[in-house]
Amino acid sequence: MLGVLLFNCLTFNMIESVPNSIPKPSLDEQYMRIAIDQARIAEENGDVPIGAVIIRNGQIIAKAYNQREQLQDPTAHAEIIALTQAAAALENWHLNGCTMYVTLEPCCMCAGALVLARIDRLVYGRDDPKTGAIKSLYNIVQDKHLNHRVEVTSGVLADECGALLQDFFTRRRNENKNNQ
Repeated sequence: MLGVLLFNCLTFNMIESVPNSIPKPSLDEQYMRIAIDQARIAEENGDVPIGAVIIRNGQIIAKAYNQREQLQDPTAHAEIIALTQAAAALENWHLNGCTMYVTLEPCCMCAGALVLARIDRLVYGRDDPKTGAIKSLYNIVQDKHLNHRVEVTSGVLADECGALLQDFFTRRRNENKNNQ
């Protein structure tokens, strides 16, 4: 009897110590997937597929996508629209305690807006070597000359974010070839 009990205890401990083989997505990945969903809406509307989400205390307070073509507004980037929504939700332009998730590295305008909004953290997917102002060309959000700095995490679901953009521009080039 003691041998069976000892065997059961050892078996239980062995089972308990086996790691779960299915990795759970991180919170950053979960929120980035929501930003990717927003990017797909931009694409459906004929705009560059970039999406953004802002969270505070584990709650989504803003979701947005690029609307430059839709609104014919050069400032209608996903980040700017999300910042406006978040400020309205909080009834305060100070977005302390907030994290923005965006599918592509923000440009100079959007990076500056993140600093001015006092957002705590930025998580983005794909680097943007042509206009990126977080890491690729500049680092506006951590510039020591400014009065606020933003914590940055890059590369979250970068391949998926990049594929969305690459597919969009490939289709756009093919459409332009066919229309000539």
